[in-house]
Amino acid sequence: MCNDYEQHIAYAEYCKMMQDLELSVPSHQTELDLPQSDDIRIGDIGPVMRAIDPDTVELAAMKFGFPPPAGRKGGPVFNFRSEGRHFADSRRCLIPASAFFEFTGKKYPKAKHRFTLNKVPFLAIAGLWREGEGNQPPSFTMLTTSPGPDVAPIHDRQIVVLRPEDWQHWLHLTKDEESLLKALPEGSLAVKQVRQGAD
Repeated sequence: MCNDYEQHIAYAEYCKMMQDLELSVPSHQTELDLPQSDDIRIGDIGPVMRAIDPDTVELAAMKFGFPPPAGRKGGPVFNFRSEGRHFADSRRCLIPASAFFEFTGKKYPKAKHRFTLNKVPFLAIAGLWREGEGNQPPSFTMLTTSPGPDVAPIHDRQIVVLRPEDWQHWLHLTKDEESLLKALPEGSLAVKQVRQGAD
């Protein structure tokens, strides 16, 4: 599943998208809240979009991956299955990305595939966030669903990529989860192999 994504969104481009969607950006927000990165991986800090009122969305720095549940061994929860679940009582967020990556192969290094959303300057992934405990920062996880036709040849699951017109619906849950948390139609995502895998 997705454990790596790219964030090369120009802050001016981000603000224009918010304006086009009739969403406000807090006055304290700057380009420093949208740092550039070739790879944001599990455990890294990345920007997350969350609603602070009906028409305002702020960028907040959070750690990629929820801590494992108490008493359970294993690593952070970086992907969270969405099917059959309800999120009205959850802290919903969007993870802005210029692209996300999936990997194929059994030997390292695996082949690396880069996915982008067609016809828009950047994409947003449906997510959940939690406040940090103790001295830990807030954290986020990505929601997953069954793969659509663009991802199925590469992976048997995929993260939920939302079109811009659905961003506010997810943040305020003004549409039901089933209609939002699903794969996009064929041809929505462009994919390019950016690294050959080991033979």
